[in-house]
Parts: sequence; C-alpha cells; structure tokens
Amino acid sequence: MKIIVPEFMAAPVEEAAKAFEVPVEMVTVTLEGKLSAPPEGAEVLVLPWRLPPEVRRRLLALPSLRWIHSVSVGVDHALGKVPPHVQLTNARGVFDRPIAEMVLTYLLMIVKRMPTFLRQQEARLWKRHRLLELEGMTLGLVGLGHIGRQTAQMAKMLGMRVLAVRRHPRGDEAHVDRTMPIEKLERLCAESDFVVVAVPLTPETRGLIGEPHFRAMSSSAWLINVARGAVVDEAALIRALQAGEIGGAALDVFTEEPLPPDSPLWTMENVIITPHNSWSTPRLVEREATIFLENLRRYLEGAPLLNLVDRRLGY
Repeated sequence: MKIIVPEFMAAPVEEAAKAFEVPVEMVTVTLEGKLSAPPEGAEVLVLPWRLPPEVRRRLLALPSLRWIHSVSVGVDHALGKVPPHVQLTNARGVFDRPIAEMVLTYLLMIVKRMPTFLRQQEARLWKRHRLLELEGMTLGLVGLGHIGRQTAQMAKMLGMRVLAVRRHPRGDEAHVDRTMPIEKLERLCAESDFVVVAVPLTPETRGLIGEPHFRAMSSSAWLINVARGAVVDEAALIRALQAGEIGGAALDVFTEEPLPPDSPLWTMENVIITPHNSWSTPRLVEREATIFLENLRRYLEGAPLLNLVDRRLGY
C-alpha cells in the first residue's frame, strides 16, 4: 500500500509502519511540494496545510485515493475537492493546548498592558499604568469545539466568567457559565470583555463577525481571533478599531496571509499580531503521528476512523 506523508512526519510513520502486516510504501512531500517518488497509485494521503496549489490539486485528484488525512483541523483547503468515496479526517486534538495557551497569553498581555511596557522599554521610559485582573472578567467564546473547550477550562482556572455560542447548545457544557445558540452572537459580544473566535471556516462562518458585532461590543472589549481570518470581516474590524468602537484586537490569522505590509493593522497600538503561529508546539510531530497511526491501524483493519469530517458541516 502506498501512502503520501509530509516529510516532517516521515520518521515516526516509517518506524511504526514496520509493525503492520501490510507492506507500506511511503512517498514523502515537502512543504515546498517536492515529492520523493511519483504519487500515482497512492491509497492514503496525509495532506499538509501549506502546499503549492498545483501540487495540492495533483495529489487530491489521484484516482487511487481512498483516505485523506489533514494535518490541520480546518479542511477548507480540501473540501469540495475530495470525491464522496474518499474518507476525510482531520487533526482534532493536536492543537487544543498550544492555541488555548496563546489565547491565555493574549489575555494576560492585554490586562497587564505588556505591549505598552515593551514600547516603553524600547524608549527607556519609566512610567507606571493602572493594570487589571482577569478574575471576574467575561470571556465570550465563538465556537465550543476542542480548542474552545480547552480555552474555557483555562479561563475558569483564572476565575473568569465564560460564555459561549455554538450551533446546538446543551446547557451543561463543562467550564462554561452559559451557552447560547449562534443567533445570540451579538448578545455574547455585548456581555464579553474578550470575544474569542474559535470556529472552523465554512460557508456558514465566513464573515460571521462583522459590524453589528463590533457595535455590540463595549469600547474596552477586545477581539481575539485564533480561527481563520475570513471568519472576521477584516475591513469592518479595522474601521471599528480606528473609530474606537472596541478596545483592541489580538490576531493570529488574517484574510490574506502573510498580512500585507500596507495593512493598517501593523501600526495600531491596540493590536497584537502573531503570524498564524498559535498552533506551534514541540509536540506537534508526536501528536500528529499518534492520531494518524491510530487511524492507519483502523484503516487496515476496516474499523471506523477517528476524526471523520462531516462534509455537510465542513468540520
């Protein structure tokens, strides 16, 4: 059986594959799209997020494919390009901890005014400021998947009040004080000191956060986006920041990446920018390989796969 895997996952997959009864022929692909061997005949594709578009198209079009595993949680780069008979899985569970920790970092940077202090350090300026505590403040989660739940748990440990919107609220979600349907998104924005965007990018969520939501937020509230840039109307966000409608934004994702040098977001003092980096962790390869290899075992045994994507929902 031929499988295509990203080069960074080659070593653990090759080692573990020795235990399988079925011989595995492995083709590696670099993030630049260089293949170690012809991909034709591959049955399984482990799809990196970053690939040259022409290489991605070539791999997704292989008629021999029976299973595609995305190393990212979002699968918008593959949806609509995968035939119905090909199983599609994702990396749910790999990035929960690092992304939730990044949200926590943003929160602490904001209430402790770290961007201001860092600018003062560069200017050798000694000036104290009034600081806040997270305890008692309200965190509003847009989305309550794996990353949202991990973020909620961390926020509750700091004594925060946690609200959330999701497609189908149950009302008994762990670490959440109140869960509302997505139709109550403006209400969540109005009640939150921090609005954290943690939903996958789907046709339903594209442009989900826009002018009405920024108007609903208080002038001291911050937007934090660790999902996908296109979930937020970036032009509306810039206008809201420029008008002082909201307190600021901490952004790891953008409509266009890399963020263009002429974007006004770069020069705003109430904006924290990270380069789509919140997923980074030294345990990335270990976690990616663990999920894929468990599913590879299941695939070879004809058992149901973990992390199957619901194509109707887009995640």
